[in-house]
Amino acid sequence: MFLDLKNTIAAISKISVSNERTEVLKPLIDYIQNKVNSNEEIRLNFICTHNSRRSHLSQIWAQTMAFKFGIQKVFFYSGGTEATAMFPKVSETLTNQGFEIQKLSEEQNPVYAVKFDANQHPIICFSKAYFDDFNPKSKFGAIMTCNNADEGCPMVFGAEARFPIKYDDPKAFDGTDLMNEKYAERSLQIASEMHYVFSQIK
Repeated sequence: MFLDLKNTIAAISKISVSNERTEVLKPLIDYIQNKVNSNEEIRLNFICTHNSRRSHLSQIWAQTMAFKFGIQKVFFYSGGTEATAMFPKVSETLTNQGFEIQKLSEEQNPVYAVKFDANQHPIICFSKAYFDDFNPKSKFGAIMTCNNADEGCPMVFGAEARFPIKYDDPKAFDGTDLMNEKYAERSLQIASEMHYVFSQIK
């Protein structure tokens, strides 16, 4: 794993997750643990309305933490109720926190390759609907990272389990003096919770 990212994770490991949030995360931990116990593949799809900020942060940090804790046969995806684009500040924030990111295309919905380790496959990120062909069609856990997706998507087709794990949208601070701080803060919150989740898997 890249040194700057290791340093970020070392700091993240000291962030305590509140009792309220551990209760929110427990059903996801149980789902992953049951899959591990059964030696089954684990597929997790992080869903937010536009697949532009929180769902990407969650997908990337979850995959990074699964690697850190040596969890095998686990695959991560993200999607929205509609496709837009991964917001550029997400890439900038993650780069500042130690990831290496390449922008692979320049269209309105660019494709990014996100690496947490020099020898691991990059995470491919672009905005897409949760049911896009890039994502699994069945036997996955759906993690709803925002209120709108949770309320607007009463059914996630193909999901065998659903977990409302919601985060405040850093978009609220776009164009303000607090923008950089709030994106970094939300990224680290998500990272600390994904660190907690995968640290619990035996």
